[in-house]
Amino acid sequence: MQPRNMSMSGVVDLAAVKAAQEAKAKAEQARAEAAKGGGGGAVTPASLVIDVDEAGFERDVLQRSTEVPVVIDFWAEWCEPCKQLSPVLERLAVEYNGRFVLAKIDVDANQMLMQQFGVQGIPAVFAVVAGQALPLFQGAAAETQIRGTLDQLVQVAEQRFGLTGLTVDGDAVPGVAAEAPEVPAGPHDALLEAAVQALDAGDFGGAVRAYRNVLSDDPANTEAKLGLAQAELLYRVQDLDPQQVRKDAAEKPGDVAAQIAGADLDLVGGHVEDAFGRLIDTVRRTAGDDRDAVRVRLLELFEVVGGDDPRVIAARRALARALF
Repeated sequence: MQPRNMSMSGVVDLAAVKAAQEAKAKAEQARAEAAKGGGGGAVTPASLVIDVDEAGFERDVLQRSTEVPVVIDFWAEWCEPCKQLSPVLERLAVEYNGRFVLAKIDVDANQMLMQQFGVQGIPAVFAVVAGQALPLFQGAAAETQIRGTLDQLVQVAEQRFGLTGLTVDGDAVPGVAAEAPEVPAGPHDALLEAAVQALDAGDFGGAVRAYRNVLSDDPANTEAKLGLAQAELLYRVQDLDPQQVRKDAAEKPGDVAAQIAGADLDLVGGHVEDAFGRLIDTVRRTAGDDRDAVRVRLLELFEVVGGDDPRVIAARRALARALF
């Protein structure tokens, strides 16, 4: 999803000819060795989700990434958004049936890895393909957007590196190959699904209405609150002229509307600190209704990024200093 940097723009670095050729060669060698063994080498569904530490990182992530894309979930026990995101990623790892492996890294126990990847806040999700790392997204996100990112990842891995994934033996664990038992539908599942479908179709106004309908009955619904913040942001920027907005924001520092629009575009483009800094500076320069409008928009952008994100925490402190 755009507001959360959920894109595959970083795969340009993955397309280096040398890395691609080496990865394809290793993948072909692995498939040939499996064929010689009579089709062996199948893994169990349980092995598609692994806990990784610093000691095993080279073996479990770097070496494994020459056979299959490795998605890394940086998490911590105290992180509430992590507790929402991690189960989704684990379920999708099994559902994708060997197209990628999920490596879970506890940042509290593996701070060196966190620093090496430049993780600024959690949950943060990266991928490693043929030894090449790229960021996928940060923070909680709707499942549909996560699926879209994973689909792009496995497509890039196959087309550019020849990584077709692992063979999974569903019979290795009783019941794994069977359909998971149906979970009774929640009272708002249909509306939430309608909102996600509207987002996928580019009907941001429809998504906003669907999420608001959920929240009118269930104001504490976390998924609806996150979805609404994202949908409203996309709805606001869909008809903007980015070049003109940035020109106005640069030339009119005192124009509240120009700065708010500029911050929206900053966030959609992944420039989180720029978006927050722009609005905090505008709060300092304004008063009355103008200041309140900027403050409200900043709080809305906090919702998009997530309250536990360190950048949001720092911006809240800066906002408090600007206000008082």
